[in-house]
Amino acid sequence: MNTNDPNQAMDIEITAEIADGIYSNLAVISHSPNEFVIDFISIMPGVPKARVRSRIILTPQNAKRLLKALETNIKTFEKTHGSIKDQESNIPFSFGTPTAQA
Repeated sequence: MNTNDPNQAMDIEITAEIADGIYSNLAVISHSPNEFVIDFISIMPGVPKARVRSRIILTPQNAKRLLKALETNIKTFEKTHGSIKDQESNIPFSFGTPTAQA
């Protein structure tokens, strides 16, 4: 397959387990000079411990591509369904890792 051809179709497979998805209501993002790490976390009200459900590691270039893809998809979503209201969160962001933003 010639990966330099932007018109080349890509055959992507997904297993049933991955297709089910993982619920996350918090994402913690940290980075180094070489990579971005996004931890998808599921937290429950009143439970003092949260669990990382999935971790994605991206190059800085692919993190920027993800940002652009999310921006495009959010704009498309909002054209159809209306504005997404941003809610302030009172979740503390001190997980013993570098300062993160979600």
